[in-house]
Order: sequence, then structure tokens, then C-alpha cells
Amino acid sequence: MGDALDLIALSLLPVCRWLCVAERLRAGHPPAVILNEQCLDTGRDAVELRSSATTVAANAGTAGLRGLFWSDPEYPPMLSAIVDPPPVLWVRGAPAALIPPAVAVVGSRAGSPYALAVAEKLAAALAERGVVVVSGLARGVDSAAHRGALSANGITVAVLGCGADLVYPAEHRALAREIAASGAVISELAPRTAPLPMFFPQRNRIISGLSRAVVVVEAGEKSGSLITARCALEQGRDVLAVPGNVLNGRNRGGHALIRDGAKIVETADDIVEELGMGFGAEPRGNAGRGAGQSADPVLASVAPGETFDLDGLAARTGLTAARLLPRLFELELQGLVRREGGGRFMRFDRSC
Repeated sequence: MGDALDLIALSLLPVCRWLCVAERLRAGHPPAVILNEQCLDTGRDAVELRSSATTVAANAGTAGLRGLFWSDPEYPPMLSAIVDPPPVLWVRGAPAALIPPAVAVVGSRAGSPYALAVAEKLAAALAERGVVVVSGLARGVDSAAHRGALSANGITVAVLGCGADLVYPAEHRALAREIAASGAVISELAPRTAPLPMFFPQRNRIISGLSRAVVVVEAGEKSGSLITARCALEQGRDVLAVPGNVLNGRNRGGHALIRDGAKIVETADDIVEELGMGFGAEPRGNAGRGAGQSADPVLASVAPGETFDLDGLAARTGLTAARLLPRLFELELQGLVRREGGGRFMRFDRSC
């Protein structure tokens, strides 16, 4: 429990410290050492933080939440690749729901009937293709996306701006329970953390960080969805947008994204085509069959049994982390790569 407690304590530091924390974790420094360093830098007391972490762990247990720690193999690999991943992610539901492929569908809280219908239809079609639908459980487009995925018996993930044991807005409690039954309700914030305005822009980087792409269905000029889109671009993820009515001004933010180069989305096929991953074209377990392993640039860059991280693999292959991750997930499904935790992978030779 030592490392886990220290990682919880690190998560109680201001989010502005997490970039430095992530850099130190990736460099292999023990969480206890990092915590002591951060306390020296911030004037916090390490003993006090560890005591608070013990309380947080107890609250999580009472609420039935599971903590996914940065060093766990189950920690979402897409999220571990962003510059400031949370040291711990609190999960209500199934941690397996956080395994890609995933696409975020976001938009206005005051979505038009058109936007709500489009969000629900897109999410259902993505879910039918085996894509996890990620959104923020907010009113409007977000909740329509969750409901669309559920209507297709798919998996959806809700990222909260409060503790994962709470639900905001309160009228979505039943929806949150339905999401957690097959997917997951998650938060980087400690259990019992109330929903404060500053937490919602912060959580948007988690929505995009879990996803291969962000689809903006409807967004005004100052919509929070544009923050999610910006986070996606900074993380090397794709941004797509649904065009809307030019007369009512509800989608000026979405149209601005399109002017800046975002792919126009009318159907789920547009998303699948843009991602170039062949979602739904065949069962995921069949992906890549018939192609020689030696021809794969990822497998050709590492030896069987060798462990590697994304930065090292990117340097070897010349590909960005955002492009490498989807291929690593496909190789993992084929049993050729497995996650080792701490943001590392290992090539696994099944013939041995």
C-alpha cells in the first residue's frame, strides 16, 4: 500500500504540479521520493498529506470506488501518454471500459433538439462498432451521447468534475448507475470532492486524454467543449465537428473548428474513416492477420521480451505517441504486446 498511498498523496497536490510529478514517475523515481520533493517545493507537510491520503482511500472503499494508480498495468494507456496524467484515477464500474478504442462525443449543455439527436445517433453507431464513447455526463449533448451508447448495448465512460462517488448534475444519478453497470464513471478528484467550477475545465483533458478523437457536436463561441478540443489538439488527438444551423448561432464554436481544419462529421463512418483504424470492419481480434509481423514497424523496433515506453518507441519508429498508441492496442489484442504498468509495454512472442 506504500506506493499507492504516496500516489494518492501526490494526487492531492495542485494539478499544476502533476506535470513535474509525471516526469519524475516516467524517469523511474519512487512516489515517496517525489512526494517529499514536492512537499519541499510547495511548503506542504508530507506526513499530513499521507494522513489525508489514508482518509481518501478509506472513503473510496466505503463508496465502492477502485483506484487505478499510475503504476498499474490497468491504468489507461492513452491517458498515461498525456503530459500531466493524474497519479490516481477513481473508478466506479469496470476499469476494462477504459481500454481503447474510445472516442469522445461532447457539446453544448443547452443543446438544440438537432444536436441531441445527432449526438445520440453518432454514439449509438460508434458503440455498435465496439468503440467506447467518452463524455462528461453534463446536461445536453454529453448525456445524449451516453444514452446513445447505452441504447446500442455499448460501453460508455463518464468523466466527472467532482468525486466519482457523487453525481453532477443530480438528475443524472440514474444515468450514472446505468453507465457504471457496463462501463465506468471516473474522476481524478478524491471521493467526496464537490463539483466546483474550476474542476470542469480541468477534467476536459481527461475526456480527450482517454480518447483517440474528440467529436464536437454543437458548441457556442465560449463552450467548454472547445476546451476539450484544445486539449485534444495539444495531446495529438484528432478533432472532428458536426456542422449545424448557421442561422441560430448555436454552433459558431463548432464551425470555427471546421474552418481551422477539423474534419466534418455527418455519420459514424466519417469518424471511422478519419481515424483509419477500421473499427467495425472486422472483429478486433482479426486486425492485422495476414500481415507479416516482421513488416510491422512497431514489432520490428523491439525484441521479444524487451520492455519499452512510448517516448523510446517514438524515437525508434519516427511516429508520434498519438499514432503509436492505437497500433499498440491492436497488437495487445493480438497477444503480441502487453502492458507492464508505469506507461511501459513489452513485446510478447506467443510462439515461445
